[in-house]
Amino acid sequence: MSHRNARLTVHGRRILVERVRAGRPVAHVAAEMGISRPTAHKWVRRWRAEGEVGLVDRSSRPRTTPHRTPARVEERVCRLRSDRKLGPARIGPILGLPASTVHRILVRHGLNRLAHLDRPTGRRIRRYERDRPGELVHVDIKKLGNIPHGGGWRVVGRTAGDRNRQATTTERRSSSPVIGYSYIHSAVDDHSRLAYSEILSDERKETAAGFWKRANAFFAAHGITVERVLTDNGACYKSKLFTRTLATAGIAHKKIRPYRPQTNGKVERFNRTLLDEWAYQRPYTSNNERTQALAEFLHTYNHHRSHTALAGQPPISRVNNPAGQYT
Repeated sequence: MSHRNARLTVHGRRILVERVRAGRPVAHVAAEMGISRPTAHKWVRRWRAEGEVGLVDRSSRPRTTPHRTPARVEERVCRLRSDRKLGPARIGPILGLPASTVHRILVRHGLNRLAHLDRPTGRRIRRYERDRPGELVHVDIKKLGNIPHGGGWRVVGRTAGDRNRQATTTERRSSSPVIGYSYIHSAVDDHSRLAYSEILSDERKETAAGFWKRANAFFAAHGITVERVLTDNGACYKSKLFTRTLATAGIAHKKIRPYRPQTNGKVERFNRTLLDEWAYQRPYTSNNERTQALAEFLHTYNHHRSHTALAGQPPISRVNNPAGQYT
């Protein structure tokens, strides 16, 4: 992967090659593109030898690693981790290895986090991912308390917060003002993690069905044809209206097993990101201010924010299918 300050991306290398193919001197093209002559000659030479594939980044991993820990030792490290759940600081003295070496071995084999292991058996928990965008979309709802005009008590203090609540609404329950809730409906594509969210006033079946129509249009605008939708067993999703809305568009509806929210984990994890990086990211003085900030967050999440499950790339990188990624 090119670093963020790289002069040449794959697209830039194609431009370089096209200009050289047109008969331009390599030195002139290098000067125009702000790169050195050796760099320009390197990419032209790779293109001539390998074609289009030669313009793609190569792995920086060495061909041989003579000082790597022997495989039998790595196997013992993995066995101690899986069977006894020991960490690097305890495995190291047992095998006579530095803790840092043990940690690198565990990372290499995907055993560095105990959360990734099934505690009773010591086996790695299998993480699934669909093969292409649209094959499965996760849908869920997150409920958030509304913000009174002027800010809540966490921002302005209890006295001013109570005063803002009294001024914001005339609805009362046991003499206390009722601010109510907002419902964030979200849809996340399983393969690309492309996300779409709306802040709505309730979680009724008509609201959920209307949200899905707009979410489906959003995915379609990005070239994604949704095949299957996964939801929990909320009343709005169990309704005939929601299922019929999906069926009309030729989409299958799947519901998770009761009390197993992990099955819908991708949108559940997105909900947590929503809270950390949007809802609670900074103090808001009104519901409108928080609502307006959602669009900016979604654009950043989909187009710019690096995603650990996508090798540090944003979700849009998988939607645009660079270099035939999921053909």
